[in-house]
Amino acid sequence: MVRKVLLITYYFPPRPGVASLRLRGLAKYLPEFGWEPVILTAKLPQAPEARYHVIETDYPGDAVALWKRRLGLASNRGFQEQLGIPRAIREHRASFTGRVISLAKAVIAYPDDQKHWYPSAVSAGDELLKRERFDALLSSSPPVTCHLIAKELKRRHRIPWVADLRDLWTQNHYYSYGPVRRLFEKRLEVKTLSAADALVTVSEPLAQKLRLLHRGKPVIAIQNGYDPDEVASAPLTKEFTITYTGQLYQGKRDPAPLFRVSAELISERRLDRQVVKVRFYGVTEYWLEKEVKRCGLEDVVSWHPWIPRDAALEMQRESQVLLLLNWDDPGEIGVYTGKVFEYLAARRPILAVGGPRGVVTELLEETSAGVHPIGYEQLKHMLIELYNQYKAHGYVPYRGHEERVAKYSHREMARRFAELLDSLMRTKTPSLEL
Repeated sequence: MVRKVLLITYYFPPRPGVASLRLRGLAKYLPEFGWEPVILTAKLPQAPEARYHVIETDYPGDAVALWKRRLGLASNRGFQEQLGIPRAIREHRASFTGRVISLAKAVIAYPDDQKHWYPSAVSAGDELLKRERFDALLSSSPPVTCHLIAKELKRRHRIPWVADLRDLWTQNHYYSYGPVRRLFEKRLEVKTLSAADALVTVSEPLAQKLRLLHRGKPVIAIQNGYDPDEVASAPLTKEFTITYTGQLYQGKRDPAPLFRVSAELISERRLDRQVVKVRFYGVTEYWLEKEVKRCGLEDVVSWHPWIPRDAALEMQRESQVLLLLNWDDPGEIGVYTGKVFEYLAARRPILAVGGPRGVVTELLEETSAGVHPIGYEQLKHMLIELYNQYKAHGYVPYRGHEERVAKYSHREMARRFAELLDSLMRTKTPSLEL
């Protein structure tokens, strides 16, 4: 028997961002496991693929963008840029103006920037649930407004509800607002998620944190994944290319250690600067340019603005090594960056830089798809090892274990969500052994 689940999410393709991929994976593969998904989302920038049943609602715009328009500013450009703040200042990792604007956003965008989506989403969801029979709700955040919508729909229709937190809410170590807002928002989190039948997050360390705040609530870890249909190869570059595609989040993802190691090895003549090429796509940070010049790597490191996702995937597939950057923060032990799963589909060796040992380290060790050296000397040793493989073979061999890599596919992710939903249908209490 096929059951129906209403997926409540702001992010869904073609809305850009890695967040859309988890929900696309669910929409694509849940039917293989007996669940028909219907996606409730805000108006998308273009039409979604016809294969998915998507309901788009009216959306007045992000809260911050609406305030920009009220102030006579362009909604698609940053506050600091329009106020004439020099690029070197506004892109500084600890900019004073950035902190002031963050304080204003803490008030304007509470609980998140998409809060104005709530009325139209609840209205559309309510009409749909009156018209058709659904067996479950599944909301995915951020934005957390998705959970507020789901809570109200559950209250009205008494349908089992699973709340999926791709990032933690107030326990998120990226949380950028002050203690006063966190206090109020934590109360909102507990009140909202108390109505959920089960919570899901992306790793066991994050699940443990959720269990501390939401005591007695079933919490299950289901990782993100890659789309098996995106696994492909391409002719490799002739050079020893190291490629990064994505954002640096104002320096939280810091490639500086790789630059320093590369410069040292080049000066020692253990790397040939004529063949070493480090490429960044989707990165234009001012401080990155300064770091490259400081290391004397202007002819080695190149950076390029945003490119379409299909083009980024092609850059990954042709690369000798894929660079994965982690934040040097203890909270990172439970964080799988979305990029690591995308890289798995490229079937190229992954070099993770920065951050403590954690779930990313364990994934790379389990799958043999890459390495995560800890500290400067380990990074230096591993870069030499990768380069020596390139010199010996003319390319860097990929040694990923296919069966273990397949555990991190969207199909496997959807299977585990389906098992959780099935468990809710059977017992109204999900199994923690999923």
